[in-house]
Amino acid sequence: MSKPGIRFRIDFGPDEAIGPGKISLLEHIDSSGSISQAARDLGMSYRRGWQLVVSLNQSFEEPLITASTGGRGGGGATLTPLGREVIQAYRAFETHVQDEAARYFMRLARRARKVPVSRAKAAPVMRMSAR
Repeated sequence: MSKPGIRFRIDFGPDEAIGPGKISLLEHIDSSGSISQAARDLGMSYRRGWQLVVSLNQSFEEPLITASTGGRGGGGATLTPLGREVIQAYRAFETHVQDEAARYFMRLARRARKVPVSRAKAAPVMRMSAR
């Protein structure tokens, strides 16, 4: 039996949110130093990676990612201290939420189907939003 889990995003406003995809992109940018490499690692287009970077940077008063264009030095991207703070806060809250989900739903998880009846009838995903 697997532990029940939650996927969530944090909404800061109608058009400002962070969730597992954006956090993963931030983490991959931090480890690779490249938006294009991070996008490739996550199976998304370079354009989509840039769209998410723009969205992240516009969601806060300060940028989360700074980028330099390519050329002789090769360019690259780095997280700002605020970018690292966003990851840390999200991951800390995620740990708390996952522990609470297990506490509340473990008993029910024992009664969940081990094999879904069909993909069309798969259980809905529980989503949370903090506004």
